[in-house]
Amino acid sequence: MRVAILGCGYVGLELGRQLHETGHEPIGVRRSSDGLDAIEDAGFEAVQADVTDATDLESVPDVDALVFAASSGGRGADAARRVYVDGLETAIETFGSRANPPAHLVYTSSTGVHGDHDGDWVDEETPLEPTTEKTEVLAEAERIAREYAPEYGIDGIVARYAGLYGPDRYRLERYLEGPVTAGYLNMVHRDDAAGAVRFLLEERTEKESEVGEEEDVARDEVVQVVDDEPVSKWAFADWLAEECGVDRPPKQTKAERLETGDLSDAAERRILTSKRCSNDRLRALGYEFSYPTFREGYRAAIESYRSAVC
Repeated sequence: MRVAILGCGYVGLELGRQLHETGHEPIGVRRSSDGLDAIEDAGFEAVQADVTDATDLESVPDVDALVFAASSGGRGADAARRVYVDGLETAIETFGSRANPPAHLVYTSSTGVHGDHDGDWVDEETPLEPTTEKTEVLAEAERIAREYAPEYGIDGIVARYAGLYGPDRYRLERYLEGPVTAGYLNMVHRDDAAGAVRFLLEERTEKESEVGEEEDVARDEVVQVVDDEPVSKWAFADWLAEECGVDRPPKQTKAERLETGDLSDAAERRILTSKRCSNDRLRALGYEFSYPTFREGYRAAIESYRSAVC
């Protein structure tokens, strides 16, 4: 299976490694030349192209599947719309108009589209309630992946990521030093974020080869990619401190954090957002996590921290 990873960054690189190691042909696509060497060092093909530019995308070979994992670089809603909406539409139109279009698209979204649920559980059937302009854009992009891609004969699926962590993104100091604001953490390790997408693509192609027609595990649907155990930020911080052999960090309520008055409106809304994301569907499909919870996922970071302070 040949797979183009549009926006081959933190998760995309790991996805490419996993695809390459399991006998597939990944192609990593980056807008700038920065990062192309990292793709090649990981052992697979690198192409420089802007996902919002149809002419640029012509340099990407025909593929069996697309993974749209481009980032807006943490900028505002306008930049997000240009990448997630305009870029996704451009990619679908460009690849879908080819003589040999891809069969599948995976768009990587965010559980941020759920908005606030006062700490209750949410799953793929929960109505979306985005609370910021950027998460409204992400919700629109999910619709494009599921509804617009099929117009070009491409089956679209949304892999909705929880908070990503892993190598170079453990952010231990944030939780060890505090103050830690109340709320829930919904997380997934980078390796599982990539592994879940690989799993969904492989399951699709295996089903096609077995029955001779499409009978996908998750066709034109959403799958939440989150580990087994959403956790209170305070409980996580205390666990992490104990594992690292340091004092528990100071804590603050949401009200105390908001009283500081140094947050943007979007940041305030994020703090007020509380939910626990279910991975029941991904589990039911048969995916096996490398890091089922934060306990396994943070082990390497904890060992590295303890080694450094000893």
